[in-house]
Amino acid sequence: MWKMTRRISLSGRLCCFPEDPPEDVDAWSESVDNVLTCKKGQLAFRQFLQSEHSEENILFWLACEEHKKMKNVPEMISSANRIYFEFVQTEAPKQINIDFGTRENIAKNISQPTPASFDSAQKLIYSLMARDCYPRFLKSDIYQALLRRSDLR
Repeated sequence: MWKMTRRISLSGRLCCFPEDPPEDVDAWSESVDNVLTCKKGQLAFRQFLQSEHSEENILFWLACEEHKKMKNVPEMISSANRIYFEFVQTEAPKQINIDFGTRENIAKNISQPTPASFDSAQKLIYSLMARDCYPRFLKSDIYQALLRRSDLR
């Protein structure tokens, strides 16, 4: 896991940055996939989403990615229940913004989870992040500070 080594305050918000900015920070502006497939990008994007009170989106997306890797049934059931109760069920602590039909479909099938149990909801959240959050992330103080530090190297 990426070790955070310094906290810098930008516009009154605390942001976690490494001593040296990630080498691939420039590539993050090319696509949301470049952010999501990079551990350091995930951390920076999560910091940004926290500042917008929508951190549940990336947490759900990451939980789904881990869920897809589950091989044994007891682990998959445990993972599916955790994701459902933390993110999907109505009034969940970190409830994601998905439509009623998607939520109900997951609820109906939660007793027999598969690696694809959350695919429809994950696609909706990915689309929301790509269309809505990602463009704001690129303009954010968090990303802009990383770009500036990267340019200084």
